Order: sequence, then structure tokens, then C-alpha cells
Amino acid sequence: MDMRQSMQPAATLKTDKPQEPRRKWLKKLYTQRHIQIMALLGIAWMIIFNYIPMYGVIIAFKDYDIIRTISEAPWAGLEHFREFMSDENFGYVMRNTLGISLLKLLMFPLPIVFALFLNEIRSLRFKKAIQTISYLPHFLSWVVLGGILATWLSETGIINDIFMALKLVDQPIAYLAEPKYFWTIVITSDVWKELGWSAIIYLAAITSISPEMYEAATIDGAGRFQQMWYVTLPSIKATISILFILAVSGVLNSNFDQILVLRNALNDSASNVIDYYVYYTGISSGRYSYSAAIGLFKSVIALTLLLIANQVSKKLNDTSLF
Repeated sequence: MDMRQSMQPAATLKTDKPQEPRRKWLKKLYTQRHIQIMALLGIAWMIIFNYIPMYGVIIAFKDYDIIRTISEAPWAGLEHFREFMSDENFGYVMRNTLGISLLKLLMFPLPIVFALFLNEIRSLRFKKAIQTISYLPHFLSWVVLGGILATWLSETGIINDIFMALKLVDQPIAYLAEPKYFWTIVITSDVWKELGWSAIIYLAAITSISPEMYEAATIDGAGRFQQMWYVTLPSIKATISILFILAVSGVLNSNFDQILVLRNALNDSASNVIDYYVYYTGISSGRYSYSAAIGLFKSVIALTLLLIANQVSKKLNDTSLF
């Protein structure tokens, strides 16, 4: 009898132990209830607007029209994909998409360099002024910037006035009417709009570097450029790797908004990219299944590039998304 009584508290302790982590978890969940509700709203938004619409992807494998529902449309298999591959527009659409996207990818180091030099500015007032000026274009839509660029690049615009004053051109040029200038305009305007904003995340990563590392480098005789190369860059290597992986995965994205406002019938041979081609064939021509197949084709390539870039980054510097 005494033995039973002595063992009873031990049994009670054993049954209580598994409940302790659960109680702690529930208590933590309750204390964070406001944050959890915000997170749940975000998850609900993603499910409603990102995951549920994925069902519509199957129209890429069907002959869909607006008269019938998706389930009623007959299956077409890979017919639309084969049609896109054999389309006469396939060659120059892919050329324009890859050309513009790869040139934008080459501009990837510019925000890093800008952040490094901005971090070296010692005058706080001057630094804030540069940051404000560089961030400002990001908050203007491409509709607004497109109108500004169309005015600047017209035959009577400020660009022609400057070039003619410097004797760089003999007569005014309608730059947006010339396909050979389109890629340069797209890349330059994209850098102008997003350079300062893209540097924010690098500046945030730089601020997390311990000042003791710079002090140690100074004691060892390192100059400011050497500190950037041997202290700052290695310390933000993980951030650079993650953003580069995401940039590689989006290599087929040519910024639809920008292309839409800057293109016209005269520069079509240089401005017709996949995103615009999907919009034109899907919305304007009503070929919904065909445009869905092109969009799915682009998404599969983007996913493949993401996986490859992620694996390469993992092997080279042990940094990856997953």
C-alpha cells in the first residue's frame, strides 16, 4: 500500500510533463495573438489570390473560351505549347525578353556599389539628401515616368537639346520610334527608377555589421576601400546571394508596366517581350488557352532557373533559399 502511494505522485508527474510544452505554446500564442491574426490575414490573402486561381492553369491544356466553363472545355494536351514554339513571333519575342532581362541582370551589382559608397558618407545630412533623391523615382508609377520619358526623348525634348548643344547629334532623333535605342532606354530608366530603392536592403545588412570589425581592420592598416572589400562585402554575402537567386529566377520578367508604357508600333521589333505577348494574345485577341500556355511555359523556366541558382549558391557559399 505504501509502495502504491509513493508511486502515485511520480505517475502524476509523468502525465503532467507532456502538457507543459503545450501550455507554454498556447500561452505564447495568446500573447502574440495580434501578430498571429495579422499573419493569418496574410495567409488567407495568399490562399485566395495566389493558390485558388492556380486551378485556372489547366486552361493551358484545353481549348477554352468564355462561352463554356473550364471543366466543359475540351482537352487539347500540349497543342498550345507546340503552337507557341512554332509561332513566327517566338524567335524575336524570346530574343527581346532574354536580351532585356540579361542586361538588367548585368546591372545587379549597381545597387550594391551604391549602398557601399552611400554607407561611407560621413555627413548625415548629405547622406539623407542622396537617399531621398535616389528613392524618389521608385514611388512614381511607370505611367507617370513613361509620360516624362516620352517628353524627354521626343524630337523637341530635353535629351535632344542637350545632345545637340554638345554636338553629339546633328539633328533631333525620335528615340522611342527607333528600335535600336529601345533596350538602352529600358535599362537606363529601370536603373534610374530602382537603384536607390534596391540599395535599401543592402544598407540594412551593412548596419548589422559589428563596428569592432572595422576597428580591427583600421588597426591592421586597412583603408576605407580595403574595409569595403574585406569587411563589408563578405559580411553581406548572404544577402547578395539570396537577392541574386531571386534575380536569376526572374530573368524572363521584363517589367510589363515599363514595356507597356514605352513601346509603340514603331519599336515593336525590340519591345515585344513574353509578358506583352501574353497580354496581347490573351486580352486583345481572346486566345486565352494559348496565352495561358505561354505564361505557364515562362513559369516553368523561372522555377527551373530558381532551383539551379539555389543549388549553385548553396555549393559555392553555403547560402540558399531552401
